[in-house]
Amino acid sequence: MKIIDKIEKAQKDKRIAYSFEYFPPKTELGFANLVDRLGRMSQLEPEFISCTWGAGGSTHDRTLELCSTAQNLYGLDTLMHLTCTNMEKEKVDIALKQAKEAGIRNILALRGDPPRGHEYWTPVDAHFTHAIDLVKYIRQEYQDYFCIGVAGYPEGHIDCPDKEQDMTYLKEKVDAGADFIMTQLFYDSDICIQWIQKCRERGIHVPIVPGIMPIPTYQSFRRMINLCNVKVPAKVMQDLDAIKTDDQKVKEYGVRLAVNMIQHLYVDADICNFHISTLNLERSTRLILEALHLHAAGKTVGAGKVSPWAPIHDPSRAEIWDEFPNGRYGDSRSPAYGEITYSAGQIVPTSQANLKWGQPENEHDIQKLFIKYIQGKINSLPWCDENLGTETGTIFERLCDINQLGYWTVSSQPAVNGASSQDPVYGWGPKGGYVYQKAFLEFFVSDQQIDELLLRLGKDENITYYATNEKGDFRTNVSDVEEAQNAVTWGVFPGKEIIQPTIIEKASFEAWKVKKKKN
Repeated sequence: MKIIDKIEKAQKDKRIAYSFEYFPPKTELGFANLVDRLGRMSQLEPEFISCTWGAGGSTHDRTLELCSTAQNLYGLDTLMHLTCTNMEKEKVDIALKQAKEAGIRNILALRGDPPRGHEYWTPVDAHFTHAIDLVKYIRQEYQDYFCIGVAGYPEGHIDCPDKEQDMTYLKEKVDAGADFIMTQLFYDSDICIQWIQKCRERGIHVPIVPGIMPIPTYQSFRRMINLCNVKVPAKVMQDLDAIKTDDQKVKEYGVRLAVNMIQHLYVDADICNFHISTLNLERSTRLILEALHLHAAGKTVGAGKVSPWAPIHDPSRAEIWDEFPNGRYGDSRSPAYGEITYSAGQIVPTSQANLKWGQPENEHDIQKLFIKYIQGKINSLPWCDENLGTETGTIFERLCDINQLGYWTVSSQPAVNGASSQDPVYGWGPKGGYVYQKAFLEFFVSDQQIDELLLRLGKDENITYYATNEKGDFRTNVSDVEEAQNAVTWGVFPGKEIIQPTIIEKASFEAWKVKKKKN
């Protein structure tokens, strides 16, 4: 059914209603495990679920399949995201036709972000240069068959510094036929409330559904707010900085923050509908609903059995086995795999890049940039968007030497054998635990050096390696490489099973190779 009917009814009844957002997983096993997770989360009774759409239609098939599965298998109403970024009219026509054939009645019409690896958004079809063009086209071709949502930006669109102009664009999208507005993520609910009031003053009266994103990990939170240019209250940043090494506490804080934001918007702005970005995880979403008394605490949410392709066999662990995909290399079987793994790296406008990194003209100039980054003289590289961690200090000189030799490092960690989880340098996770690391190094190396390097590495049975290039040539000394997984970071904590947040495997290595190539 059209979700606008549900949204309006919740508003009329003055009750909190909620919906969930998912993205298409990057791997087959991730998708299969998300289908299982959808089944469990459907028992939380969301009003609808939405599924994101990759730039240029890169997730076309997966997005449609996920929406269709949610509807046909679990009876969930679905909202399909659709962008016109790098989308020819033919692709848009196919997507809308297939959506209708699948019984999908709801479209979130977006311009979309630039494809990964591109600095600027550029239209490839004169029919679609802005989201309003997509709204108009859907109304022209399908009249009122689809319920149409559009995006709203409480802090202004990153590409439109003039907030008044941005508000004008939003009103034009609504006047063109949008039924409701869904907001970008935010963490200052006062800013959102003020923005909603301005919308009403400008004659925008369709329902507004705030997007709520629970904080997954400290690192991914920092990355997201920087990417989206989102303001965060100073108190929130202070609170998070104090617990940033404890993933569990960060998640718990994220749940409390989401609950407070929803309550504030509900009580003080008369907003009744909320769209929770799950990042394909489930525990934080459930805890938010329990805290709001929208789902009974302790009520079992889960299937009677776990699918045979899941990495766990205990149904009670189905919700939590992949709660901490906080390494860039996570478990590729997780539905959440990809959101953290693929988000590393940054696309910086050319003008800013010139100021930050200058204009290197040869390999020696690039090498100096890597060394400056290791030395802390610059705070990022195109492949590393944050300062190095404190643990790097213990291998600082060796990293400088390695880069001087022409091995340009983008990720590294020293070996750690049973450090306290409260250790100021190596610690992470809950109190009373112990953390372990294998020494790990990731780097660029020239074709002229690779053969000799791999020959020497192959002589040490304690070293495993993966190597690849832009052409797709792949070399390794790992046996059973398609199935092998190597945990390089793990922790042991009281009352918990061993947590392995960073896993090296072929799938994650090759995924990161694609990202490296495009930067």
